[in-house]
Amino acid sequence: MPGIEGAGGCFDALSLSGAGTARVIGEVAGQGIHAYASQGIRVNTVALGVIPTPMHPVESHEALASMHPLGRMGEIDDVVKAIVYLEQAPLVTGEILHVDGSQSAGH
Repeated sequence: MPGIEGAGGCFDALSLSGAGTARVIGEVAGQGIHAYASQGIRVNTVALGVIPTPMHPVESHEALASMHPLGRMGEIDDVVKAIVYLEQAPLVTGEILHVDGSQSAGH
């Protein structure tokens, strides 16, 4: 499995958004997430909100930011901090960490 450094180590999980994330976690859980955990392998996902990329023209940034309750789009640094958190939290597994300025809260 690409990205796995070995049992007990960290690995790059999937970075997806929306319903796709829940589906992936559901499928992994269905395949025995507990079996992975017993081998020291943690499975988490990071679900992103809108991040400024070339796909989003600069003139759309203000409107996109207004979609987030925090009033801003995410930055790459926000994503990096979330991934570092997961790396440093050895008891966290089977989770979807939403890095979306509370855009998905309540859904």
